[in-house]
Amino acid sequence: MPPGGGTHPLRLISFGDPAVSVDRRADGTTYLRPLRALPEYPVRITDRLHHWASATPDRVFMAERDGDGSWRKVTYVELLKVSRHIASGLLSRGLSAERPLLILSGNSIDHALVAFGALYAGVPYCPVSPAYSLISKDYGKLSYLMKLLTPGLVFADDAAQFAATLQANVGDDTEIVTSRGVLDGRAVTRLAELAATPLHPGLDAAHEAIGPDTIAKFLLTSGSTGNPKAVINTQRMICANQVMIRETMSFLKGEPPVIVDWLPWNHTFGGNHNIGLTLYNGGSMYLDAGKPVPGGIEETVRNLREISPTVYFNVPKGYESLLPYLRDDVALRDKFFGRLHAMFFSGAALAPHIWNGLDELSVQATGARVPMLTGLGATETAPFFMSVNPRTSRSGHIGLPVPGNEAKLVPNNGKLEVRARGPNVTPGYWRQADMTEAAFDDEGFYKLGDSLKPADANNVHAGFDFDGRIAEDFKLASGTWVSVGPLRARFIAACAPLVRDAVIAGINRDEIAALVVLDPDGCRQINPALRSNDVGICARDKEVRRVFRERFTAFQSAATGSSTKITRALLLAVPLSIDRGEVTDKGSVNQRAVLDHRRELVEMLYSSKLAADVITP
Repeated sequence: MPPGGGTHPLRLISFGDPAVSVDRRADGTTYLRPLRALPEYPVRITDRLHHWASATPDRVFMAERDGDGSWRKVTYVELLKVSRHIASGLLSRGLSAERPLLILSGNSIDHALVAFGALYAGVPYCPVSPAYSLISKDYGKLSYLMKLLTPGLVFADDAAQFAATLQANVGDDTEIVTSRGVLDGRAVTRLAELAATPLHPGLDAAHEAIGPDTIAKFLLTSGSTGNPKAVINTQRMICANQVMIRETMSFLKGEPPVIVDWLPWNHTFGGNHNIGLTLYNGGSMYLDAGKPVPGGIEETVRNLREISPTVYFNVPKGYESLLPYLRDDVALRDKFFGRLHAMFFSGAALAPHIWNGLDELSVQATGARVPMLTGLGATETAPFFMSVNPRTSRSGHIGLPVPGNEAKLVPNNGKLEVRARGPNVTPGYWRQADMTEAAFDDEGFYKLGDSLKPADANNVHAGFDFDGRIAEDFKLASGTWVSVGPLRARFIAACAPLVRDAVIAGINRDEIAALVVLDPDGCRQINPALRSNDVGICARDKEVRRVFRERFTAFQSAATGSSTKITRALLLAVPLSIDRGEVTDKGSVNQRAVLDHRRELVEMLYSSKLAADVITP
């Protein structure tokens, strides 16, 4: 039974049959193949734009708040028209995979117009995290990307906001397009001018020439070194994945989805999954300028007071931030759950108390629990690869491969390493042949680097649970393996709501230790007198440290062996760094990078004379 299940019924939704065939080899390798075949999918994602522009021309595809708080809207027929003109401008400039389009801005209608213009022209584009421009201190990642991708045109919606980045990283021979603002000493092209380009005589032929192997976009991911990899996303990947989503979440077939969404488009969850799901199913996306942080969640709440989503996507922190508002405001709760078929989370485990709270509130609003869904995917899988079933969904469970995918489970140091093969899997990394070769096995399966374990050892059809990242696991000096992912998840849950994440140390040591990333929101729940988001202030607060020690002690007392005991911890007082690859802009922590860059703190944890900052149970 999922968290919060109780005796209340689950809201019924149409969902695909997850049954798989199982092929076990003598060496222990297991292959899982869905019994349902994947239906045909379009050659190019803009075929769906043509379909909806004809079938429902006046339906809103996307809306965002403008300066006076009203909604600026773009319909399907408007999107098609503007995309064709922008595509004409890109074709006339000779852009290609060798000279792609680079987008520096966050989510916006203008960003979408430029992206769809590129898709229509068959010109690859790359949406870059705004953090590389606006938070980074040295532009290290952006400088690297400019050399890797060699863009022929750069788009930034606000020239003034991105002025320093553009001046430092974009050479005079590369055109800059902006929606507004000026750039001192540099000519820029206005987006309005690009969108007014006369239709190119070869536009229709160029669009027709787009095939399954045409590169649609490059999405960036970082490895253990922190240097970005440009994941090739083809038309086949994107189109096949959308049919996989539609066949799995088959409730999408019955009603065009309405989404209120903030998830960044430079990541595959927001940029492939959610935009694609909206377009493919003829839905409407309302851009949410809010974020799951103080001062940002209020904007999300404002939007949800006006728009009732039919399916809602967020990360666990987003649900946690939203929960108090849903609990305190009956009208908001009724609006949010009123026509909601399902919720979906990704990126981390959803804490039981958050899941329980959402279940309880959905029952109050509708009389039934709204299904909470999740799965397993990666930038390299476009991203949908494995999915839970609504009836068995719970945090940590990732289900079974969806139609069109094969999962290969390979024994690896007592775990099962999962690999993926299907039309949604990338052909590799742009201009990084060595990394591409290392990412695939001899049967063409992509190595995600994750491990799984059966939810029921006697029934593979019950699906699988996430069992951590292979590269994060290590051995203690005793030779005992430490499974970092599950240990970290249990530790975070035990210390909720204080802890956002934890970096587990102990390779070749006698004991396990942790560098703790605090959650300022959670710290304020413990000590309302705290007024700062500064993790250093939180880490030094006496009440925070006292409550953390209590929960740490309770966690330790429940541990059963050296591989599950964390004996000492240090609350990080300096934020993790994007520039050093310790954390991504969506908050994912790179364990190896943190341990490498904060070696002195690890040594402090293991010093024979414990420093005052080190906390022990």
